[in-house]
Order: sequence, then structure tokens, then C-alpha cells
Amino acid sequence: MERSLYDRLGGIDSITAVVEDFRDRVARDDRINQKFVRTDLGRLTKMLIDQVCQAAGGPCTYTGRTMKAAHAGMGVTSGEFDALVADLVATLSQFKVGKTEQGEVLGVLGPLKADIVEVDSSAVGTPLPPTYQPAPALVR
Repeated sequence: MERSLYDRLGGIDSITAVVEDFRDRVARDDRINQKFVRTDLGRLTKMLIDQVCQAAGGPCTYTGRTMKAAHAGMGVTSGEFDALVADLVATLSQFKVGKTEQGEVLGVLGPLKADIVEVDSSAVGTPLPPTYQPAPALVR
């Protein structure tokens, strides 16, 4: 039997390391980091770990909002979505994730583009609209 993507990615510890590196890479990327200025990074990290873990067939359960609800009002452009995907590919490559597994991870993300992008533009570095309401911080 073929191993799950979760197992091929190395399980929860590897997924956590990849997500943390990706989060930090995005935070340094001036093409997209303005979209995250009011985001609780602890919440974002947990939600991304759970989402990737679940999507890869792991034991996690994603309990966050839908991608459409989470990104509503952010004014994300096509260019910013593409920059985010490029950052993810760079992180996956840095962690020596195989091309097959990278393709599977990106295959999960691709269909979400329609729920995330609100502006059909190649512009990057656009500010977060002042009306955007981020999710509340996680209660620890």
C-alpha cells in the first residue's frame, strides 16, 4: 500500500518545521507581508499545521474558517497569491521535499485560489484594507 502524503512528508514534526519556515519566509517577503500585519501568527501557524496535516492524510483536524471567510476583505491579488505559492515552493525545496510530494501539496492549494484572490491583478505589496477583520487570537 502506498504511504500517505502525511507519512511521505515526515509526519507532524516535519510539517511543523516546514510551516514555521514558510511563515517566516512570508513575513520577510515584501510582496505579501503587508497582508499579514494584523494576523495573529500563533493562530496562523497552528491553523496551517492542522490544515496541511489533515489535507495530507494525517491525524489532525483543521478547525479554522473556510479559506473564503478567512480571506474575505483582504484584497489579495493574483500576484500576491502567486508570490505566496513561490514562497511555499522555496520552503519545500529547502526541506528537500520531493517533486511528487510538492505537486501533491500544491494540488491542494491550487483549488483554493478562487476562495483567496479577490483582485485580478499582478500587483504585489498591496496594503491590507483598513476594514479587514482578522480572526481573534487563539486562547491558550
